Amino acid sequence: MGIRGVPREWWERGRALAAANPVLLDVGVALLVQGAMTMPFLVPRPPGASPATWAAYGLSTLTVLPLVWRRRAPLAVLFAVLAANALYRLTVDGPGQPLPYTGLVVVYTIAAVSPPWKRLVAALVMVVAVPVGVWLNTRSARELTFSCFVLAAAYVFGRLTDARRRAHLVEAERAAARERARIAREMHDILSHAVSLMIVQAEAGPVAVRHAPERAEAAFDAISATGRDAMAQLRRMLGVLRDGDEPGGSPRAPQPGLAELPALLDRVRDSGLAVDYATTGIVRAVPEGVAATVFRVVQEALTNTVRHADARTVSVQLDYGDAELEVRVTDDGRGPRPVPGGGGHGLVGVRERAAAHGGSAVAGPGADGRGFEVRVRIPVPVAVEAGS
Repeated sequence: MGIRGVPREWWERGRALAAANPVLLDVGVALLVQGAMTMPFLVPRPPGASPATWAAYGLSTLTVLPLVWRRRAPLAVLFAVLAANALYRLTVDGPGQPLPYTGLVVVYTIAAVSPPWKRLVAALVMVVAVPVGVWLNTRSARELTFSCFVLAAAYVFGRLTDARRRAHLVEAERAAARERARIAREMHDILSHAVSLMIVQAEAGPVAVRHAPERAEAAFDAISATGRDAMAQLRRMLGVLRDGDEPGGSPRAPQPGLAELPALLDRVRDSGLAVDYATTGIVRAVPEGVAATVFRVVQEALTNTVRHADARTVSVQLDYGDAELEVRVTDDGRGPRPVPGGGGHGLVGVRERAAAHGGSAVAGPGADGRGFEVRVRIPVPVAVEAGS
């Protein structure tokens, strides 16, 4: 159930409708205030009091009508409400109101949606208008104190609403930035790996055509297979971006995991690089997110080797410890090597992926000072059960 017995789906649907139609919300607020201001006209009047006339009711409605434009021109609405209230007090002897409903709504709106200079103008106007209104009504310190208190409370609630809205916007921007970074990492990993392998194969193709035609055919097959795989992954990612957030849209496809590692290594072997793969410890299931991170880490490390290492062999090793999974990718090529053009986003992505799981990543020369090694440690307790 939602608020005060209203079903939650009705409440959420009403909020969505109000967000899509702000004018409709303002009309609803005006009608609600009109209902509250109608009550004193319906209850019996005390003996000797002036009767509640249609003229008085019409003027009370005139004080409410400007609220329909409260968010589009809040300061103008404030002046219109004050003028209508003054006209009501000066021309008719109508029923009084227990609360300054229209003033509360306008002050709240100005505090919630207006810039500082408009809030300052409104405050200066109210400093004059409230004592004048009390003087036209009861001329009592009690009414003055009460009016100042409730109007100040409305202002505070308006500022709190504005602060909460800004906090939601900041969080939404942060979430969007995180999603952009995730998409950038995925796109980098997919395209960089595929294009690097295709370049290596394409460069080897002309040599193979002259000296070993059968190898040339294999190279072209590898280029085709790598391109098809990259297209399939990109199509899947773009499908999620296009439809994943829509009701009834396509579900998020699973990320590649440890089961896809052999196919990845085979594609790299087709480029002419010798790839060794080994595991140590007790192999066990790991969470899907960890498995996807391991796959992307190995993919990026191999891409880095193919593009920059001038290596002949590379070793991929997964060490299953009691509390962590360690991934080591070591090649026998050049050691520390700057990325042409000042890039290096791939290794930054490796560190970000590891940090997202509470792990760490280091990259540098191999154990004996030769080659290059990428080492990633990710906490994975033995008790974790997952579906990678």
